[in-house]
Amino acid sequence: MTEHVDAELDLLIGLNDYERPQDVADRAVQAEELGFDRITTGETTGWNIVPPLTLAADRTDVLGLSNDVVSPYGRSPAMLAQTALTLHDASDGRFRLGIGPSSPAITERWHGAEFDRPLRRTRETIEIIRNVFETGSPAYEGDIFDIPGLDYERDVPDTPPAIDVATLGPKATEMAGRFGDGWAPQLFTADGLRDRLEDLQRGAELADTSKSLDDLRVAPIVRGVASEDRERARDLARSTTAFMLGAYGPYYGDSVAEQGYEDVVSEIRAAWEDRDTDAMAAALPDDVLDDLAPAGTPAEVREWVEAYAAIDGVDAVRVGFVRGVSEEEKVTTMESVTGAL
Repeated sequence: MTEHVDAELDLLIGLNDYERPQDVADRAVQAEELGFDRITTGETTGWNIVPPLTLAADRTDVLGLSNDVVSPYGRSPAMLAQTALTLHDASDGRFRLGIGPSSPAITERWHGAEFDRPLRRTRETIEIIRNVFETGSPAYEGDIFDIPGLDYERDVPDTPPAIDVATLGPKATEMAGRFGDGWAPQLFTADGLRDRLEDLQRGAELADTSKSLDDLRVAPIVRGVASEDRERARDLARSTTAFMLGAYGPYYGDSVAEQGYEDVVSEIRAAWEDRDTDAMAAALPDDVLDDLAPAGTPAEVREWVEAYAAIDGVDAVRVGFVRGVSEEEKVTTMESVTGAL
């Protein structure tokens, strides 16, 4: 093993794993002690991200803080800017805002909004947030938003929070490159990621101030588990990965199908129609699992993450846990990827 993975390491924290927001702060302290560069956490229909990230900011000194990702349908653009600026101040400038187009299920069945023109809404939301960051006002005229504008009640920072965009498809990723400061993809094989980085680069070149991949923080999300019980680790990762491909709406499955695994995704989806999770997992071959998730012994997981981090253009790897892992397995996984073992 090498001493350090050749990229930054982010720890993806699932809020539903904890009893209180304070417990998330405890994990953040642990992550900082182990050498993670950043923690990040998602927001769907559970806790609001702000309290746990605020607590984590207060309990840590150098650890970066991010969210993966907030919906442009769940808060107004101005409120998203306020949220980012609040977490920026709470963390002394260590916060990055994550935003993505979201999904029909969360948009319609939780936020009660119409999932209409998601890419355009995401773009305009980012532009309005930047207006607040730069001028203190959300004033904007667009296809979706028409905002006269008021003034932010505090001074805007000289260096505002960066904005990371979570996308999968080629046009969406081009948008991320054009309007974002970073990209947070998920469920990409190494080859699939390399292909999509070309779309990110094209978007960066379309920006008002031309950028390159060097100007963007590319931080792909991977979910896995390290355990001395190799077969258990493989089974847990296979189950979670198959569920994401077959039951998490169309986007992850469509993306992996386009990366060369259309037959695998079709079989997994057919099993999901019968709600047969065992058959879903059985339909995910070892080679596809190996392409998508770090799962196995600590040495194997470490090696997988090292190889993924070495992909040209990757700046960080966001490591999350698959479902069903024990606390001991979480610690083993964290120690494996940071070289603490």
